[in-house]
Amino acid sequence: MHGGPHDHRPAPRLWLFSGTGDGPPLASALLARGWQLRVSVVTAEAGRAYPSHPRLELRVGALGGSEPLRRALEQAQGEASPFQVVVDATHPFATAIHGQLQTGCRQASVPLLRLVREGDAGPEPDGGVRWLTGLADLTSLDLVGSRLLLAIGARQLALAVAASPGAVHHARLLPRPEALRLALSAGLAPQHVACLQPLSAGQLRLGSLQGSVEAALVRRWRIDRIVARQSGPPTEALWRGVAAAQGCQLLLVRQPPRLRDQRCGSPTELLAQLAAWWG
Repeated sequence: MHGGPHDHRPAPRLWLFSGTGDGPPLASALLARGWQLRVSVVTAEAGRAYPSHPRLELRVGALGGSEPLRRALEQAQGEASPFQVVVDATHPFATAIHGQLQTGCRQASVPLLRLVREGDAGPEPDGGVRWLTGLADLTSLDLVGSRLLLAIGARQLALAVAASPGAVHHARLLPRPEALRLALSAGLAPQHVACLQPLSAGQLRLGSLQGSVEAALVRRWRIDRIVARQSGPPTEALWRGVAAAQGCQLLLVRQPPRLRDQRCGSPTELLAQLAAWWG
């Protein structure tokens, strides 16, 4: 991507949609390779995880659908500063944004790459895990009297509670007012809700799952089943480790199927693909 001393080609532009997990290290790697970035995050808090850099433009707020994306991509083309590619590094379960990005990019004729987290190859044989295709599968389990920890995101709590009548529900949430509001409106008791910052991948490597705050919650609440999502590391690894260490059954919701005709890859594979296109 970098030429000789007389190479004055403008830096190619890339639009990255992400959060605080995969996005910041990927953005740093792209900046080091000479890309000009626009990074879209949903909250200002997520934006603070990204480096300050003259070639990084940060946008905060929801996308608002495929049509605003199409217009923005076509506007950039009309201003002679087009985006060469869009990268979808949003959460594996963010199905709405996946579809919006695919539709908007297709309409604007801009390539879309989707990041797949390392370790997302799919479910492996594991006797300690009960796989669910969705939260509705909870209705087929005998959960009466079970002390259930829901680690699935605040927006899904009402569905999980409705699908598991008779269970004693607990939730581990991000420390956001809206998350707490959704938990209480789903019927969880205040003393059964914990608002915690998630562990980073580095903390998981350095720390002990047995001594993590999540493991302490499981012990305090006497949890016997944990509902989590197949989200890849670090979060999925956390709940696998906690469940194994504390003797709980892990009910793991499979990732939604990927959209057809998507070009996907790990961070290493995406960086190699971009280098091959605009090296």
